[in-house]
Amino acid sequence: MTIGCAAFSYAEAAPLAPKIIVVAGWENGADTGDAPGEYQDWVERQHLDIIVPVRGVPKPILRRNAQGVYGLVLKYGSTDLTTLALDPHFDLRHTYWIFTGISGVDPNAASIGSVAWARWVVNGDALREIDDRSIPADWPYGLYAIGADRPNKLPSDPNHYGSITNVAQLSKAYALNQNLARWAFALSQHAPLADDPAIAAKRAQWHGYPNAQKPPFVMMGETLGALRYWHGEARNRWAQDWVKLWTNGQGLFVMTNEESQINQIEMRRLASRGAIDPDRIMVLRSGSNFSMPPPGVSVTQSMGDEGPGQNLAFDNNERAGEPVIAELLAHWATYRDHIPSAP
Repeated sequence: MTIGCAAFSYAEAAPLAPKIIVVAGWENGADTGDAPGEYQDWVERQHLDIIVPVRGVPKPILRRNAQGVYGLVLKYGSTDLTTLALDPHFDLRHTYWIFTGISGVDPNAASIGSVAWARWVVNGDALREIDDRSIPADWPYGLYAIGADRPNKLPSDPNHYGSITNVAQLSKAYALNQNLARWAFALSQHAPLADDPAIAAKRAQWHGYPNAQKPPFVMMGETLGALRYWHGEARNRWAQDWVKLWTNGQGLFVMTNEESQINQIEMRRLASRGAIDPDRIMVLRSGSNFSMPPPGVSVTQSMGDEGPGQNLAFDNNERAGEPVIAELLAHWATYRDHIPSAP
């Protein structure tokens, strides 16, 4: 337990009913007081000072403040979502969720430190792969959907991605509540984001990519989750195409990471059991590094070049989410039973 934090006791008879749960994927070291990870800025700025035990979890993963804002760090991956939902001490049926974290960002869409509210989370796992050096001459790359015969085609039989009874796997694009996402964007689009001198200097490298050269900004755009850490112009093109394919041309690839798809599969399973309301899920990702190198830089030199981009992404992720949390708290009497939407 972190020194100076209070521990929560289940003395009351009624289950706890979080208003908002901010979900972070990982943290560096302690939850407070040292170098931040995806969780720490939320803990410190939202004053999540009370540690709340979750049944069956040996280490603290859940914190809260007095206003009903909770923070969950996934120390055991998506299993923590299920463990929390199955704990009878909690009632999550009216809870709003903000899944947060840093990502690779497409330089065609945004800059380092920029933040995007997603309308879809797209699953980049479970596909067919042929070495790009062996593909037909008219193929852009060797990645394509199971059940299709070439890239950029949907399978003729959706059951290649799961049975009819498994709704979560019938598509590779998990639709979020777009009205809620637009509402969140409208609240946060003018949030005062931070910048970093080192990041600002690097923006000059991105000739021909006007969005990559902008200071950090808030936008709407999709999150692609894939377990493999990919990088480079060719795979970036695949990501753009894959998001368009599974969203019927409506989605815009912006952010890429390794866990968003896993979390959303788990949340849909929980929703099918009535444990959570899927229309209250939001996904907010921030760019810590680009998903391809700038002009004139090799892909191997660029791979993993996150530098100060991580801290900037941690910072701006919370800055963009803060107005949404404030609005939900200020009008909870309405939002508890009526999900907001953009006008």
